[in-house]
Amino acid sequence: MSLAIKVENLIKNYGQKNVIKGISFQVNKGEIFALLGTNGAGKTTTLECIENIKKYDSGKILINGSFGVQLQSSSLPANIKVIEVYILFCKWNKSKVDLSIFEGLGLSGIKDKQYCQMSTGQKRRLHLALALIGNPDIIFLDEPTAGLDVQGRVALHQQIHKLKCSGKTIILASHDMAEVESLCDRIAILKEGKIAFIGTTGELTSRMGDQCKIYIKTERTLEKTDYEQGYSVFTSENIGETLLEVLESCKKAQNTVIDVKVERATLEQRFMDIVKEEK
Repeated sequence: MSLAIKVENLIKNYGQKNVIKGISFQVNKGEIFALLGTNGAGKTTTLECIENIKKYDSGKILINGSFGVQLQSSSLPANIKVIEVYILFCKWNKSKVDLSIFEGLGLSGIKDKQYCQMSTGQKRRLHLALALIGNPDIIFLDEPTAGLDVQGRVALHQQIHKLKCSGKTIILASHDMAEVESLCDRIAILKEGKIAFIGTTGELTSRMGDQCKIYIKTERTLEKTDYEQGYSVFTSENIGETLLEVLESCKKAQNTVIDVKVERATLEQRFMDIVKEEK
């Protein structure tokens, strides 16, 4: 696949503090790529270096195509109207005013509304519209659904999927692991200024092992097991084998099984496993 972005040995310092420590990765054209990390891991600084907002100390950043950047919620004057800010940004970008994007993002009915009167979901859609001015090849989205209700999140996710289907490359920063898992082709996890993992969510699961937890509530407490909220807890990579062994043991002991639950590790748990790993 052809590349949209290539980062080679990127280093960024703030005075004596080394924030980005020689990271390298690439993003393919047409994919949704997430950059993840805890606060202070360096993901925002990395994005700002790629977006040419901040200068970096050394390394190379190659961008194949034009790009648009989503604004944060507090970036616009309170009293500016939707149509005014859109026309203003079109002029700044020397781009033709194309209001057809308002139809696609559901902004036509509120084009005369002031920014301070807009709901969080409306603001998010406006920020996306501004990022799409000039029909960029690459779109940077930073916490695109933060503060949205379920309906707003679903609607914006649909727009992101449409952008991907139209061939756009999307770089996503998000703390919502469910969102990342449903949207992204690949992820990179930053830890203390270095890349701790890069690949698909499936590859992350394989790397960390496919362990799950089996919760069993019985009439009498099972011995030699972990215990959580009335359930005996078994950790296993083979659900069927472990479950059959436990059920057979309960049957022999005439210990009635009241409830059984199986919990597979979520992306959030895998992410925390990476973050907590020793160097």
